[in-house]
Amino acid sequence: MVIKTTEFIKSSVNNDQCPQANMPEYAFIGRSNVGKSSLINMLTNRKKLAKISARPGKTQHINHFNINDKWYLVDLPGYGYAKVSKKMRISLQNMIDNYIMNRDNLMNLFVLIDSKIPPQKIDLDFIIKMGTSQIPFAIIFTKSDRLSKTAFAKSFENYKEKLLENWEKLPPIFESSAVNSTGRSEILKYIKETNKFWTK
Repeated sequence: MVIKTTEFIKSSVNNDQCPQANMPEYAFIGRSNVGKSSLINMLTNRKKLAKISARPGKTQHINHFNINDKWYLVDLPGYGYAKVSKKMRISLQNMIDNYIMNRDNLMNLFVLIDSKIPPQKIDLDFIIKMGTSQIPFAIIFTKSDRLSKTAFAKSFENYKEKLLENWEKLPPIFESSAVNSTGRSEILKYIKETNKFWTK
């Protein structure tokens, strides 16, 4: 897939404010500081499309981007640790849940996992929640450039073993690096193929 146009549409605080559900939609989510903004910028080939911050929890809205006038890319707030109040954390979680569970045109949720760290309960719990809720999703392991091939393979196997404790079959899984664009063509190809199943 060649991305010719990328346009920021709007930021929303709930489902009702989101753009009309007239195109297929692909959302990206992960634990705070997982490298989500860097990945989105890499996929769209835009350096500053998604704002990158050293402060976890920077994204606090549902951000919609129109890609090629064909589909929406959605940047969701991260889950887990963030320097926000308990009240805000609950509000963000409710926003995320409401969007994921009720957005009719959501074709796939990309769940981002930091490949540098061991399996985290918060990630595993979120993945299980998506599966039991029958939300179509795929997993993207980020920051693969920071590991050797051997270390990345070991990290992947650790997660695979953990996931297979609850799953008979694994969801689609991608390796990515915002530094060297690893995974870009594979992820965009997956979106292109999934778009074929879109019906209004």
